[in-house]
Amino acid sequence: MRNENTGRAKNRRLKGAGVAALLAAALTVAPPLATNAFAFKLFGITLFGDDDDDTVEVIDPVRYEPTLQTGNADKDLKDRLESAAALITDKEKPVSGDLGVIIKAREDRDRLIAVLYEEARYGGTVKVSVNGTDIDRLPPNPTFDHSKPVPVTVSIDPGPLFKLGSIRFDGDLKGRNPEDYDLVPGGEAGSRLILKAGEKLLVDLKDEGRPLAKLTERKVTADHRTNTLDVVLGAVGGPVAPFGAVTVKGSRSVDPAFISRYSRLDKGGRYSREQLKKANDRLRELGVFSSVTIHESEKLAPDGSLPLLIEVSDGKQRYFGLGAEYSSLDGAGLQGYWGHRNLFGEAESLRIEGKVSGIGATTDVSTFDYSAGIIYTKPGAIVPEATFESRLEAKSETPDVYDAQTVVYSASLAYELNDTDKIKGGGEIAWINTDDAFGKNQYLTFSLPISFERDTRDNKLDPTEGYYGTLSAKPSYEFLDGTVFSSFEGAISGYLGFGEENGVVLAGKLSAGTLIGGDGLETLPATRRFFAGGGGSIRGYTYREVSPYNNDDEATGGRSYAVGSFEVRVKVSENIGIVPFIDVGTVSTGIMPDFSDIRAGAGIGVRYATPFGPLRLDVAVPLQRYDGGSQYGIYAGIGQAF
Repeated sequence: MRNENTGRAKNRRLKGAGVAALLAAALTVAPPLATNAFAFKLFGITLFGDDDDDTVEVIDPVRYEPTLQTGNADKDLKDRLESAAALITDKEKPVSGDLGVIIKAREDRDRLIAVLYEEARYGGTVKVSVNGTDIDRLPPNPTFDHSKPVPVTVSIDPGPLFKLGSIRFDGDLKGRNPEDYDLVPGGEAGSRLILKAGEKLLVDLKDEGRPLAKLTERKVTADHRTNTLDVVLGAVGGPVAPFGAVTVKGSRSVDPAFISRYSRLDKGGRYSREQLKKANDRLRELGVFSSVTIHESEKLAPDGSLPLLIEVSDGKQRYFGLGAEYSSLDGAGLQGYWGHRNLFGEAESLRIEGKVSGIGATTDVSTFDYSAGIIYTKPGAIVPEATFESRLEAKSETPDVYDAQTVVYSASLAYELNDTDKIKGGGEIAWINTDDAFGKNQYLTFSLPISFERDTRDNKLDPTEGYYGTLSAKPSYEFLDGTVFSSFEGAISGYLGFGEENGVVLAGKLSAGTLIGGDGLETLPATRRFFAGGGGSIRGYTYREVSPYNNDDEATGGRSYAVGSFEVRVKVSENIGIVPFIDVGTVSTGIMPDFSDIRAGAGIGVRYATPFGPLRLDVAVPLQRYDGGSQYGIYAGIGQAF
């Protein structure tokens, strides 16, 4: 960005501010890589280590006494200037030698100029003197009196506030409306606004499929007679190009051909930044790489396509872990697992897991719930969009309403229709042994489950916008009695954020299901009938407590259900949130809910944000308590409730 002063020049008028503004907008600070590190500082510059480390060793330490004068700056601008002045924020820290004082002062001058530019103060002045002498008049190697702190004075005249004057787009930007980029004559003229407009213009050119688009001109002229800023932005779009040859670098254990194919960039589609991002995310989600970077060539191939390089670093292929959950009603649960992420060189995964739950709900270990499973997953099966999964599971469940032992084997194929939609189908065979309101029964079922999923959420563990919907059908045949039956279910959850950084999020979920077929409920396995209650359903009730009951006050389960959950997720700090909620639902014996027995639970939860999702703690009470039923429930887990 260039500043051409067409009015009367002032002393030290924002010299070098264009560079400073660009740096202020672009620089980021990386966290230290390790703790207990030492830093080394020379001439006021940290050469290595953490600048904030109390253990910094400074050669030839020199103390200074800063004074910041901000003239007629208003409070907000004064606060910004004080925060940007390292001489002020670091005044308790000595610098290295007399030259260190000068270097720190010059860095502050550029930084403060950048702040004035960001605030559209293009006519201001920044003067810095050390020991009473302007820093531009000091000798190359100054010497100061160290008997007391060296006085450093920063004097700022903010100058008038500038507004935008004329705005012109040149080159391939002609024809675009500046107002679409927040550039309005008479409007705000801060440097960040202009930089942002240039970045967005470049993004829009690239989104037209032009990978070589670049800005060719960013000219800014400040007229100090009218306090206006004229802006000229120019760009060359370059040709529209498709993705070209994809090469892979860095992987030692995953087949490069698989990486190229699974990225889906090798299909030659039109250049798209969004597709590059999705390819990057897709490869990362495989879990086999510690890093993924997609490099674009700086020039097109002879055929007019854009060559790409996918650079990866292998991550740990084997993993294991432990998990825990807790409910005051259903007890604690412990889970352990071991996995391999790359069995045969194409990111095939094998996971072996076991879980025990109900700990603490009773002292009888025979009433705990147990499960174990082996899951094999093959991404990119047949085509890159398809994923094959084979699963063998054994469970022993003892909720209050029934006991069940099951062994289930399933195989399925999931196919991504597009970025948000997925279908899944397969087969399942299950042996089920139950003891419930209808006595002891055994079932051998074969099912053909199929489902459709749409996911537009911005974050799966802590969404603030979008929705997630599923539809599923599970036609089944029971071999021992020759019973034909099918279940159908649907659910949708939606999210809407408000305020700064989505500080308040409204979240709701509706789900319903029906079960048809069979001569009576007793001909259907208890594990396939519908119940409600628990942390993932109607909180405040025990797991599967919400159900139709027979004359002996035994839960039978139902053929249909409907459940709604509603939450207000409020951030009270950067990491802590409060969530009042209510869950309402019913379970009926007919194939459609009759809503004759509606149960509701209400409560409040606390969320603590972590890098892997929010930690959740909910407390709920049932609003229509069963006789002898639960009085309240406490639930803990990772991620939002839905």
